[in-house]
Amino acid sequence: MVLIGAFISGCSERAGQNFSAERTTEGIEISEGEAKVLFYQIQPKSRDGKYERAGYVHPLYSLRGNILTEDFPADHLHHHGIFWSWHQVIHNGKPIADGWTSENISWEVVRSEPLEEETSITLSNEVLWKSVLNDHEETPIVREQSMIRVYLAEGNYRIIDFGIGLAAVTDSLKIGGSDDAKGYGGFSLRLKLPQDIRFLNSRDEFSAQELALPAGPWLDFSGSFDGVNLPESGVAVFSHPSNPGHPQSWIIRKEKSMQNPAFPGRMPVDLTREGLRFKYRILIHNEDLDLPEIEKLYREYADLPG
Repeated sequence: MVLIGAFISGCSERAGQNFSAERTTEGIEISEGEAKVLFYQIQPKSRDGKYERAGYVHPLYSLRGNILTEDFPADHLHHHGIFWSWHQVIHNGKPIADGWTSENISWEVVRSEPLEEETSITLSNEVLWKSVLNDHEETPIVREQSMIRVYLAEGNYRIIDFGIGLAAVTDSLKIGGSDDAKGYGGFSLRLKLPQDIRFLNSRDEFSAQELALPAGPWLDFSGSFDGVNLPESGVAVFSHPSNPGHPQSWIIRKEKSMQNPAFPGRMPVDLTREGLRFKYRILIHNEDLDLPEIEKLYREYADLPG
């Protein structure tokens, strides 16, 4: 998962004629031509010294250039654009941290490098999760190696891939979702939800529920993301068949919350030194991409190696 690349701090680096990767004091912004695509947060960011977080995506932009995500929303200050987090972090059978609310845990992005390919640009990231163990100093507990690959826009859609590898750097470590019937945790999106938001796949339309629901390997979130006076657009999320727990159940919310293909649920799972790997694809699209076309694109993604 580690990629070779170079990045010169404090400058804008052209990644060929298609993409640019601009580093700021906070992180890296990826653009295609003049169109902003996403920003990867490298420096820890907090709200009034609380809920500090690094290693996530915000903003994410629509094809029309509007911001799709929220960071530190007033109703859930611990939500951050596109992020992956778990409530339960357990060491030697004892809860030590809450990765969802950033309690006794921090994220240090030790490397983030852009690499241009023929039709895409990839950010290769290494992140250390740290926690205070046994009243001692903060120490690494997880090494995260992640990649974010942005593809050229294809007219009415853009593909963004996420690959997330998590490996324990200490023994007897577990991660788990919320310790309740909802069991939420893992890859999550905090979207700026329009009032007409709909949750669909190629077979059904779903209603938001309190508990996780089986909705298949992908869901499309469609509505007036670009404003009520513009045509409907959407964000589809694909979960790769190689993911642990596939097909994962979905936590979906109509307002004031995140959307989440949940893993592992309430019961924690071992996070070993060999680790866990997750793959997700986000499809940002306009109104003229219909559900059968999204299903076709999912099938192409599902056929890729795990």
